Amino acid sequence: MKKTLFIIAMLPLWLTALADRPQFGQQPKLVVGIVVDQMRWDYLSRYYDKFTDDGFRRLIDDGFSCDNCLINYFPTITAIGHTSVYTGTTPAFHGICGNNFFIDGRATYCTDDSTVAAVPADSPAGKKGRMSPRNMLSTTIGDQLRLHTDFASKVIGISYKDRAAILPAGHAANGAYWLDTKGLQFITSTYYCNDLPDWVKQENRRLKQNSEAQKAGADIGLYPLCGTITTDMAIAALKGEQLGKGKQTDMLCVSYSQTDVIGHKYSTRGEHTDQAYLQLDRDLGRLLKALDAQVGQGNYLLFLTADHGAAHNFQFMQDHKMPAGKWEDPGVKNSVEAYIAKKLGNTKPVILAEQDYRYYLDRPSISSQGLDYEQVKAAAIECLRQLPHVQFVVDFERAAQQPLPPVIRERALMGYHYRRSGDILVVPEPGYYTFGRWSSPIGTTHGEWNPYDAHIPLLFFGWGVSHGATSREVHINDIAPTVCQMLHIQQPNACTGEAITEVTDHQ
Repeated sequence: MKKTLFIIAMLPLWLTALADRPQFGQQPKLVVGIVVDQMRWDYLSRYYDKFTDDGFRRLIDDGFSCDNCLINYFPTITAIGHTSVYTGTTPAFHGICGNNFFIDGRATYCTDDSTVAAVPADSPAGKKGRMSPRNMLSTTIGDQLRLHTDFASKVIGISYKDRAAILPAGHAANGAYWLDTKGLQFITSTYYCNDLPDWVKQENRRLKQNSEAQKAGADIGLYPLCGTITTDMAIAALKGEQLGKGKQTDMLCVSYSQTDVIGHKYSTRGEHTDQAYLQLDRDLGRLLKALDAQVGQGNYLLFLTADHGAAHNFQFMQDHKMPAGKWEDPGVKNSVEAYIAKKLGNTKPVILAEQDYRYYLDRPSISSQGLDYEQVKAAAIECLRQLPHVQFVVDFERAAQQPLPPVIRERALMGYHYRRSGDILVVPEPGYYTFGRWSSPIGTTHGEWNPYDAHIPLLFFGWGVSHGATSREVHINDIAPTVCQMLHIQQPNACTGEAITEVTDHQ
């Protein structure tokens, strides 16, 4: 009897919930993807009480949180993270193997494209404006959306960094815009258009009148103001392109980069990092209000995540009696070269480069000196294994057969592209990281498998999303198939992730 009465009492609520759920074929008016560069997962709880009700707390309190989202490849780097979020796959398939990497021995920046030019043509950015997504081997959410709607959908990418605007937006994007810090203006390339749209020109005029931005100059990435400018540009794109106003679903990809620049300089603790995230919270609140006004509450689907996290500064950890330290790459490379020369007798260098804990062997040099590639690689691995604070050394090509812990083996395989990832992967002990170009003495960096680098936030909000959370392990490449399933469109063409059913089944 009690069970029957309970069912009768709950029936109106269930019917209402079913009526509100999107039906098959229904889509939101707009999808908004937000990536916060270098955001650790624990920042959500660290700053929760300081966040306003309009930004992060709105996403957490009204949205769905995947509390155990991990990056499942090596290395954890900006360009790879942004690409993996939107392609639903990893470097093994999408081919973006770092911010910088080698393709068949040729040094490559992830979005370099010598066949295009900067727009506007008089931009002082020069080569930094010659960018496109052509080095990316797979499609993105936006590409699939454009295909599904016979290219009626609009897809726009916005960021301070070129790679963070270009790679998320995809190959078929209507536009991608990034900040030329020398000219203090947003630019694009002829891959997308030959002249900036009027709304971009108008936003650039506003930016040039911003006295704070002028004062910051080329170092603007070190200021929370950079995030405010990114938000201004995102709102300008929303209005200028009339996103969410057409018959088909549009997409806006926004990446906040100042958090990464500030983190490298000042690390994970302190007033600079605090200011960056509290200002970002306010900027997110402004963006959400603009979305509400332009598209309407409940009419847009939004997700927020990060491309990677960051380690605590090693000196900070040592001061608190915890294991950590610096691992200096230039000295290591020279030591390995000397070891190989002593063992094999070569007179010329055989290591092309070290990037992101990966060693690229110089195959032409090895061949020209009559050396055996496998012997050179074995000698390099032998040397690296003897160095202090090295936990594992992986022969990339043979990672599947090596006696490695599953977490190392699987992430190495998912991060390995034969033509682009190099030959050897070094895994330092926990807390040890490269101390060099991208980390100041009081700052930090990222790139490793450890939770501080690989555990990232993942929030879904808005259209078709019920409030809740899951602690089940999910991965960065699960984001794209989740969004695509909610939109009822095909996954990106190299997708290896799986839809997060806790999100999709509660639509």
